[in-house]
Amino acid sequence: MKKLILAGLVMSLGACTATDNIANNETSVLAPESVELGGLSNEDATTKLLQALLSKNYLASRAGPNGVAVNFDNSQFILQPSINPDGIDRIMMNRFYAIHPKYVGSKEMLYMIGTLNQKLNFAKFVVRDNGAVIQVQGAATFVDTISMEEIRRFILWIDEGLRQVGQSMPEGAEDVIKPIPVMQNIQST
Repeated sequence: MKKLILAGLVMSLGACTATDNIANNETSVLAPESVELGGLSNEDATTKLLQALLSKNYLASRAGPNGVAVNFDNSQFILQPSINPDGIDRIMMNRFYAIHPKYVGSKEMLYMIGTLNQKLNFAKFVVRDNGAVIQVQGAATFVDTISMEEIRRFILWIDEGLRQVGQSMPEGAEDVIKPIPVMQNIQST
């Protein structure tokens, strides 16, 4: 019986030691609270931003040399750092929508984009590709370092603004304007 109690005590102490090691390992791999991008090239800032987003468990992947594709609340965006060595840095956020071929280059679509730009201030709406694509672009400005919470709130702000725009569109607009996916078969690394 003494051997059984002693074995149980040894196992309990071993489990406590293992728990302490796990706690120490968890603290050493905590996700960053902010990301320092100042002084980097746009490409290096993109790499660092991607690493920070992945460490915060965002579904993200590289989108070209200067872009990070991010899936946020079932919406897909491209984040692009724009680092200015002499001043204010920014992260540009883009979302793209395809326009139904019937409305490509139409006056109605141009009028709608102009109205959105006049009435809203959370993003800029631009028609691209000869009227076939709407690009929605917002910018978060910072100096050298931006917190991950600021990035999250920035994405949330743009996403919510676009959700409200979508809700204010007339019935059937979802058949005319569709989000363009920027991520395909992504796997978190």
